[in-house]
Amino acid sequence: MKINEHYTEIGNNYLFAEIAKRVREYKAKEPGKQVISLGIGDITQPIAPAVIEAIHRATDEMTDTSTLRGYSPDSGYDFLVQAILKHEFTDRGIHVEADEIIVSDGAKSDTGNIGDILSPDNTVAITDPAYPVYVDTSIMAGRRIELLPCTPANGFLPSFPKQKTDVIYLCYPNNPTGTALTRGQLKTWVDYAITNRSLILFDAAYEAFISQQDVPHSIFEIEGARQVAIEFRSFSKTAGFTGLRCGYTVVPKDLTAETSKGEKISLNALWKRRQSTKFNGTAYIIQRGAEAVYTPEGQRQTRETIAYYMHNAGIIRDALESAGLICYGGINAPYIWCRTPDGLTSWQFFDLLLDRVQVVGTPGSGFGPSGEGFFRFTAFGKREDTLEAVSRIKSLL
Repeated sequence: MKINEHYTEIGNNYLFAEIAKRVREYKAKEPGKQVISLGIGDITQPIAPAVIEAIHRATDEMTDTSTLRGYSPDSGYDFLVQAILKHEFTDRGIHVEADEIIVSDGAKSDTGNIGDILSPDNTVAITDPAYPVYVDTSIMAGRRIELLPCTPANGFLPSFPKQKTDVIYLCYPNNPTGTALTRGQLKTWVDYAITNRSLILFDAAYEAFISQQDVPHSIFEIEGARQVAIEFRSFSKTAGFTGLRCGYTVVPKDLTAETSKGEKISLNALWKRRQSTKFNGTAYIIQRGAEAVYTPEGQRQTRETIAYYMHNAGIIRDALESAGLICYGGINAPYIWCRTPDGLTSWQFFDLLLDRVQVVGTPGSGFGPSGEGFFRFTAFGKREDTLEAVSRIKSLL
């Protein structure tokens, strides 16, 4: 028996596991000190009542043989698919068809697993800094990676790959920088992919946080994108499903790739085949909860929660800027990306905040080389914790 040696090429700890480990060690050493986390993008506000009520009703159905549900359909129940189709695409004038929406247990799983249907020989371009899953899973598969630096110098707009690239990961609004692309900027990437016959893997997990008119909610708003793009969506950030797990991926039927013999194959069909083999479907009660997000009450309640987090984002950005830090993001995404002070490395700033004021953030270097010298704060916190954390940070700076 031999291992997949590509796994030895990634770090021993996933970024957020490493942060959790360091925080646990600090708390054990300093048990009397209260640590506030503005690090991981997890929810702190209750899930919308409309969602909880729907989950309770669905749970009650499981007690009766006439309404009991077992395995879900591979691509999701039609009631959820139709709700997604109407509210996310049709009502916005975006062409997506019902059988192009495949429900899953979240965007993290799908952005990592999508590589199963792509050749290990494909080259991959990934914006830098980036959500670690894109890089780690590409390394696990043995693919050659080109990082595309996103920095203040280029306005966080990456240049095109230097060499012809088969697969391109884009995440906008962006995690970790909190920045976004306009329609015109995104169109240049679609045009590039069409010209170079590349595939764009578009992570739109934070689309519900968009506040500016010229920022697209879906790559499929861009002409030609159906030929070259797969889009990933998440209920985790939109509706607080981090502990419930539900998302979906949109794979247009227009999208094809070639075999080594030049035969064109539907990626929609391949992804469904992969899912039917390796995934038993998202739980019925969770899909009923996701459906409730699209009720009038669910829409109002989730918008209120998003507004709460974005108000936190404004608090953090204003406080950090008043303390002299240079900040980005916090407008179309719940993340604030700031330069570390006094030439500190990302991890040095992490240690300083934890040791001196007991505040946790995320070191930018954990997202890639271009993240060194930067730091990410999340707005997914309680209001009182957010206010206390920025007060502590200001007292230190």
